Amino acid sequence: MTRYMDGWMLPALDESNRDFFTRAKIVVRECAACGTIQHPPEDLCHACGGYEFGGREVAGVGTVYSHTVVEHPVHPDLSAHVPYTVVLVSLDELPDVRIVGNLLETATDDVRVGLPVRAVWEEIPDAETEETIRLPQWVPA
Repeated sequence: MTRYMDGWMLPALDESNRDFFTRAKIVVRECAACGTIQHPPEDLCHACGGYEFGGREVAGVGTVYSHTVVEHPVHPDLSAHVPYTVVLVSLDELPDVRIVGNLLETATDDVRVGLPVRAVWEEIPDAETEETIRLPQWVPA
């Protein structure tokens, strides 16, 4: 997959997000005490106040919950790529969990709420940590 920009800021990895950004799978945090799913991850369970979490792997399939077409490049390196579509995807397995990413392989006029999609990953080597960051993107299912 082609990167839009070299040198773009990568997510800072920590124990709360490492599985999500490195495994090329949708991994959300699940509270060990009450089972509440938290995404994006936080250090404290918003349901019970627990501090311990496990990772829960879920299928990378869902539907477009919302979308926007970006027509103005937010950075000069994106000029050749506009327009592009950013989607908020509601996961089929956990409908209240929503993941943001670009929608690839789809004309902007063909994007609609409810469009079935599946996750693909953009792999970006991180020279600082020597890990590979895997950012979820979406394509029609």
